[in-house]
Amino acid sequence: MNTWTVMKRILMQFRRDKRSMALMIIAPMLVLTLMWLVLNNNDQSLEIGIVDVPAQLTNQLDNEDIQLHQLTKAEAMDQLSDASLDAVIQWHNGKPKVVIEGSDPSTASSVKNLLQQTLSGTSKSPMSVEFLHGSSDLNLFDYIGPVLIGFFVFFFVFIVGGVSFLRERTQGTLERVLATPLKRSELVLGYLGGFGLFTILQSLLIAAFSIYVLKVFMIGWFIYVLLVTFLLALTALSLGTLLSAFAKNKFQMIQFIPLVIVPQVFFSGLFPVEGLSFWLQAIGKIMPLTYGAEALRGIMLRGEGLADIQLYIYILAGFAILFTLLNILALKRHRRL
Repeated sequence: MNTWTVMKRILMQFRRDKRSMALMIIAPMLVLTLMWLVLNNNDQSLEIGIVDVPAQLTNQLDNEDIQLHQLTKAEAMDQLSDASLDAVIQWHNGKPKVVIEGSDPSTASSVKNLLQQTLSGTSKSPMSVEFLHGSSDLNLFDYIGPVLIGFFVFFFVFIVGGVSFLRERTQGTLERVLATPLKRSELVLGYLGGFGLFTILQSLLIAAFSIYVLKVFMIGWFIYVLLVTFLLALTALSLGTLLSAFAKNKFQMIQFIPLVIVPQVFFSGLFPVEGLSFWLQAIGKIMPLTYGAEALRGIMLRGEGLADIQLYIYILAGFAILFTLLNILALKRHRRL
């Protein structure tokens, strides 16, 4: 009888807590759907630029796994440098010369193997292969390492910042602080500034450990990596404090993870999305981690400088400013202080 009483109380709690029911039922289906959309993608083809290649060779390369683009040498190298192409084939001294973009080791391996099979017997001399970025020794962890650095910075700052700000509200600290002449905007900026000092240290340690201890491939400037990871952390912090306005306890704050964090794992570049539908790729464009991952890959794998990643920096800064303004508004509308 006592057991039934306890069971009835638990069931009534779930009935009243709709968010927990959604977390247990809808969230797993959402994650499985995202995995199906991303991992069931078989439509990706290799983008190959060809420069002054004989028609016979072009015909050999014409298959469903390769998309050919007739380009000038300057156009081909420009598109290869910004990763619009996977490789460029030129005809040099009577044999094909292949320049592979190289920042994605799995794509580079696919290009090399497919071209070797397709072009075997084209000339007596072996095919010449060069890498624009990276090398033949680049491995999968080197490719996903920049994304993982950005992800772990974003994830832990989001959780710690959101839960900490929530605790300030639930324990009554905010009520006492706002009893002073302090403005809501000053409160939000104060919390972001205080946590911001911590995120600088966190970004420095995570980036340095990954690059100098784990030896993740790195050819760019470390200061640019630190700048991008700090902006990611600031964006995560402002987003975490924003969403904490809609949580009543720590458990409800954790419930935002399947909605905010998990989709970014699938659409920010950790998995290939080039072959997905346009509307699925568009999902990644509204996620801060997408721009942080692209910037970090550009710096670490392609040696890009500030001029090359400035658009990503502006977008990340824009996300942080937007979430901060929304946080000030949410503090005013949802917190009766």
